[in-house]
Amino acid sequence: MDFQLLGPFAARHEGRPVLLGSRRQERCLLAVLLLHAGHSVSTGRLIDLLWDDAPPASARATVHTYVGRLRAALRPYEVSVETRHDGYAVERGPHRIDAQEFTELVGHAADARDPVERIGHYDRALALWRGPLLADVADDRLRSRLDGRLGELRLSAAERRAEAQLGMGLPERVVADLTPLLQEHPAREHLVATQMTALHRSGRRAEALRLYGRTRALLATDLGIEPGSELRTLYERMLSGDPRLDRPPGPVYAVRVDDQWLPWSTSGHPALEFCNTYAGWGGDRRPGSEWLPGYATFAVWAGHLDLTEHRQTARLREQALRRPDEATAALDEARRFRTDLYACLTDPQDGRAFKAVAAVVEEAAGLSVFTRGEDGLGRWQPSPSAGLRLPLHAVARTAGELLADPRRFTVRTCPAPDCGWLFLDESGRRRWCSLRTCGTRRGCGVS
Repeated sequence: MDFQLLGPFAARHEGRPVLLGSRRQERCLLAVLLLHAGHSVSTGRLIDLLWDDAPPASARATVHTYVGRLRAALRPYEVSVETRHDGYAVERGPHRIDAQEFTELVGHAADARDPVERIGHYDRALALWRGPLLADVADDRLRSRLDGRLGELRLSAAERRAEAQLGMGLPERVVADLTPLLQEHPAREHLVATQMTALHRSGRRAEALRLYGRTRALLATDLGIEPGSELRTLYERMLSGDPRLDRPPGPVYAVRVDDQWLPWSTSGHPALEFCNTYAGWGGDRRPGSEWLPGYATFAVWAGHLDLTEHRQTARLREQALRRPDEATAALDEARRFRTDLYACLTDPQDGRAFKAVAAVVEEAAGLSVFTRGEDGLGRWQPSPSAGLRLPLHAVARTAGELLADPRRFTVRTCPAPDCGWLFLDESGRRRWCSLRTCGTRRGCGVS
């Protein structure tokens, strides 16, 4: 059974809606118990919430009646409402409660060291919200009494996600995400500061300064206070043109594919794009350097670059969930291959790296099959017998083709000290991996 509380109340079993409770109060009672699943809620507390401090004389009997009806309705789905002392509790079980899932995902995001992984957790957590808590069974007053912790956690998660996105060079996405939240919470100063930073890094400095002015006026009118030190300092730094407000270093632009973040394509060849799934070649490893934090991202990346068929991506992800140890081993092997390939391409005299790459290329070639495409043309494809190593074999084939191609001698390394990404320079005039990242940040372009 799936229970949805983050928006209109809903219950589903195997994807089908289940009607629980003929009265709004009855559904509200169940929702309160679900919000505290595994813990007892006293009858007095339930009465207080359901009747807003003005209960009728029959309130206790009515609660007892509601619980009896809910027990009967939930019994076929193996969800139990237990009596505990002078209260009731929904027992924890295999049922899913979106409010609990939200809290767990936010916790995973806080623990994640890699920003790509962190943003993914926050995305999934915030996507669970379909509107105000219990939008159709609770009024604003009741919601304020129930929603304090969850509401604050939602806002905090949105702010933390925005900070991670800013760290990855995604200010435009932050502006889009925070605009509706600011309409609901225009006096939340940290939210305003984050949006101002995002606007500034999007080249919209004037809008950022106007946002500060509106916020200052609002705080003075409604609360009789001036902005706090965070907002004032940010405003002063913008006025003075403080360079520390500029976008973070590194080739950090990204694109969302399925439910994964992938780096933009900049190199001109799939084998180089594979090397560029790591952003730490040009210096010390920093948070966010690894664009392939898990096997699912690797599988989606291979499908996105058409190295594998899109129908294979879903199958690979399902296999990875069933065989996590094997998926981890395949990803580790792919990362080692990436390191060897990068060394091979940046130092043609590195015989050890070439041998390591060649071994994987030969294995991939030996397991390839010749198939007919939808366009009627034949092509070599990695064999499905490769299992979870299929994306590795696919990229190994393209690596072998590049190493056997004269274009291999046009491979260049981005000279930005914090980059190191590879790209093809067939014109002989290209300097940066990307004009929008490394070139723009240094006031240079493609000559």
